Amino acid sequence: MAKIAFQAITKQFPGTNKPAVNAVTFEVAEGTTCMLVGTSGSGKTTLLRMVNRLIEPTSGEIIIDGKNILEENPILLRRRFGYVIQQVGLFPHMNIAENIRVTAEIAGGWSKEQLAERVDELLELVGLPPAEYRKRFPRQLSGGQQQRVGLARALAIDPAILLMDEPFGALDAITRARMQDELLRVQSDVHKTILFVSHDIEEAFKLGDMIAVLHEGQLMQLGTPVELLAKPSNEYVRKLVGADNILRQLQYLPVTDALDGKPEAVSSAHWGDIPTIFSDSTLLEAMLKLLETNAPALAVQAKDTQESLGYITLASINHEITRTRSNESNPEWTRI
Repeated sequence: MAKIAFQAITKQFPGTNKPAVNAVTFEVAEGTTCMLVGTSGSGKTTLLRMVNRLIEPTSGEIIIDGKNILEENPILLRRRFGYVIQQVGLFPHMNIAENIRVTAEIAGGWSKEQLAERVDELLELVGLPPAEYRKRFPRQLSGGQQQRVGLARALAIDPAILLMDEPFGALDAITRARMQDELLRVQSDVHKTILFVSHDIEEAFKLGDMIAVLHEGQLMQLGTPVELLAKPSNEYVRKLVGADNILRQLQYLPVTDALDGKPEAVSSAHWGDIPTIFSDSTLLEAMLKLLETNAPALAVQAKDTQESLGYITLASINHEITRTRSNESNPEWTRI
């Protein structure tokens, strides 16, 4: 595991009037996925590439596991990271097994038997049966399958950190959704620290534990998807994340945001009969269950302990959405 800390990190390219990344400071907790989002030219890819020093910072520090990586050998540094890009970058003259093990071979310390076992393990992890795929060549794979191989190669040396630069951006919508699901499944097994650049806000909301919103090289806001929706720091963030989109609010805001102590819609005779819903459910899931069951309310329970937290009704959902939209109508222009 590894934590990434950006400390006033800045990059100004020669001949430019202002920095591409300007004194950005934030942390990525170990084992979490942090999405970097923003419009074109916001600095997100530059920030990512400074982590493996494909781009050298002008000033500031990047601390990983307590060490400033700008003081390390950049070649050795890159061997510690997994790197996945949009173009995949598989070697066409190598079969899939050779493509996956190449980074481990460069790093050294692996026997042929260990490499063979590692290739099969990783192919299984990304959903490609080893017996069927290890001897194929990249040209024999679809775009989605090539991205799976790219992800497997990035994991070959079991890195603590994965850097992903719009890896699914060139895929069609259906394949992209499948790869997003695949990454979530893989991450649930390996728990890497992931820094992921994306132009797709839906992708950011789906994959990210935290989202860093960048604009003109500056960090506008860092927060969870729910925090960005419920309390965008300024108008730019509000528009970028679609905080005024009612459907998106329903999709991501949790039921715990709209609890009602004892709703009037339920008589005392029916308290024990109403359906339940877990606390990690969204407002949309609650609304659909209320409509499907025609129940006046749902009892919200903590997922781990089954403790009763309160109730949710269509009225309380409407109240929460109205309150959130009212807060957004007067956003505060603050920056981190």
